[in-house]
Amino acid sequence: MYQTNICILGAGPGGATAALHLANKGIPSLLIDKATFPRDKVCGDALSGKVVNELRRISPDLPALFSQHEEQLPSWGIHFISPGGQKLSVPFKYNYTPEQDTPAGYISKRIHFDNFLVDQVRQRPEVQLLEGIDIAKHERQADGSFILSGKGGEPLVHTKLLLVANGAQSGFTRHVAKLEQEPAHFCAGLRAYYQNVAGLDKDNFIELHFFKDFLPGYFWIFPLPNGHANVGVGMLSSVVRKKKVNLKKEMLRMIETHPELQQRFANAELVDDIKGYGLPLGSKKRSISGDNYMLLGDAGALIDPFTGEGISNAMISGRWAAEQAAQCLQQENFSAAFLKGYDAAVYNRLWKELKLSRKMQQLLDYPWLFNQIASKASKNKALAETISCMFNDLDLRERLKQPSFYFKLLFN
Repeated sequence: MYQTNICILGAGPGGATAALHLANKGIPSLLIDKATFPRDKVCGDALSGKVVNELRRISPDLPALFSQHEEQLPSWGIHFISPGGQKLSVPFKYNYTPEQDTPAGYISKRIHFDNFLVDQVRQRPEVQLLEGIDIAKHERQADGSFILSGKGGEPLVHTKLLLVANGAQSGFTRHVAKLEQEPAHFCAGLRAYYQNVAGLDKDNFIELHFFKDFLPGYFWIFPLPNGHANVGVGMLSSVVRKKKVNLKKEMLRMIETHPELQQRFANAELVDDIKGYGLPLGSKKRSISGDNYMLLGDAGALIDPFTGEGISNAMISGRWAAEQAAQCLQQENFSAAFLKGYDAAVYNRLWKELKLSRKMQQLLDYPWLFNQIASKASKNKALAETISCMFNDLDLRERLKQPSFYFKLLFN
């Protein structure tokens, strides 16, 4: 049985980031994943500027190292297509020059990005990586520590502190932390890979389509290397249940019948199967720690409720989990009260952003307003620039909560 102070469950972006930050502090950790890397992860595959920033925090040279990978594309912005068909183009950086500027974001299949991070882990002697190990049982001991066992019931690990980063379906999150999956704060998604989709943006803008007959869900197209595209749909689970929506059927219907998509997919081919996944949204504050444990990334329900982005928030939680773990070891304090410092740090960084995204998600209940914003911004350079800046400036994004913003927009 492995004896360790810190065990990390899950070697995705949250877990790998935590292990790397601990290694930077000279603190050993045991990192366990049930898969063997490289492995696929169903996701939208978009890496925002926040991901680039978190890579830089691990090591200043990591963004440049990742940009040299063949299996990524630099992305310069987002196209929002309103229910009325208006295109609102939001560059991540206004007046950018692709030939000169550093990309604000990237698009890369998770099989490649996650493996990139795991490769960094493999180079660190402070991290012991165990792949192909499925932890099925978490038993708390009298001193608060955990014994982790495999599917056969055999004890595998004894740890003082557990960093849980094993995703949206985490058994620990459900059975030990007792976090319920609430349909109003949970999104159902489908992802497919296509090749030869026509009309992809030359600067690799990702596309979010809000079709009138699919609201409050959305349809996305994200360009990928080698002529591929990540294509998918997302909708709140509460709406899927209430309206009895068959997501796969709806996705294929839109591709086959919507005039905008029909032409673009005329010569496209589906690569691999259409796969489903769940997104625990960070639209509600939760307790993401307890005695001797912290919940990271999707296991702690930290996904952006508007964009569906989860990678950067997982990495941010991984960084703060490493900070908190270092303090726990230093003070030999693994109590729930002390670990609340982790909750405070994560929500101090993310809650304002998550709360605003929740407001933006609720705008989908007013498609006429969405149409008006897109229409005005397509004709008004100053408004387009303001919306572009909102993606990087939370104080500007606060305007979305103010009725006066929409009054001026509609009547000026």
